[in-house]
Amino acid sequence: MENTLEKNSLEHQNKSGLKKLVDKIGLQQLIILIVLFLIYGFFSMMSPAFRSTSTLTSILDASYYVGFLALGVTFVIITGGIDLSIGTNMMCAAITGGVIYNQLRAPLWVALLAILAVATFFGLVNGILVAKLRLPAFIATLGTMMITRGLSSIVSNVQTETFPLRGGPDGWYKSIFRTAGNFPTGIILLIVMAILATVILMKTKLGRYIFAIGSNREATRLSGINIVKVEASTYVIAGFFAGLAAIAYAATYTTVMPGGGSGFELDAIAAVVVGGTSLAGGVGSILGTVIGVFIMTVLKVGLPYIDLQPHYQIFITGFVVILAVYIDIYRNKKLNK
Repeated sequence: MENTLEKNSLEHQNKSGLKKLVDKIGLQQLIILIVLFLIYGFFSMMSPAFRSTSTLTSILDASYYVGFLALGVTFVIITGGIDLSIGTNMMCAAITGGVIYNQLRAPLWVALLAILAVATFFGLVNGILVAKLRLPAFIATLGTMMITRGLSSIVSNVQTETFPLRGGPDGWYKSIFRTAGNFPTGIILLIVMAILATVILMKTKLGRYIFAIGSNREATRLSGINIVKVEASTYVIAGFFAGLAAIAYAATYTTVMPGGGSGFELDAIAAVVVGGTSLAGGVGSILGTVIGVFIMTVLKVGLPYIDLQPHYQIFITGFVVILAVYIDIYRNKKLNK
């Protein structure tokens, strides 16, 4: 009898602990986190080399600059919008900073501020086009994507720009994103910015208004909320995060190439969608986005370990995104019944 009571008590404690975990991070985020561990476990089982420290470093390296892009575009997607320009905006800003640093011989901190300013400016341009002028987000940001891609070549005169290596007078820059032990410390900055983004979305009026616009734009407008200002601010935020991504990317890889950045926006948007943010708007979380970033990165890094060629990697990534969108549509249909 006592054994039965003890067993029931333990089961109750386990269920209570699981319920607390679900309440704390959300069922959807818990499921996505489990998927991440399953994917990592699969690659570890298929290839022992995948479990190495160098592989973990590669995963972290490829995560944080895409992570910054994903954090920013999460705000946009929750409103029901999209930003296709974040990848080329990132590279255009990085190229501009490189020109200022290398050709104009400006101090590094000036170049870094210029990177943030350029990226945020193009975010503002997107915000005006979409929120104020009411252009479709897809078309507006596609146009901005082409402009920033072309502008990066014009500004640099089609030359690759380099950033300082560790050890020189400006070596502190690269050291911010990589310790002496070769650990990608940029991931710490990503976590800090993810916490800040969570606070904005969950604890401020701006965050509530962003969700409200995504849930019901007309009702939000009728309630007296300035939806133009709120919606435009999401694109500005996405631009700012693209600037952070540019700074992180340049520090990690040292060089930036004009006309680059194409494809980064798809990686970021895919991570956001896989992380549970609805393309229909009104649903999403920063935690889900961060987990989504790691899922997509683990897939990208892990697939070569099982001898899959790059075109198979792209195919599988696309399949994962389509599956995530289908699940989102199915979930919305169930909720609307």
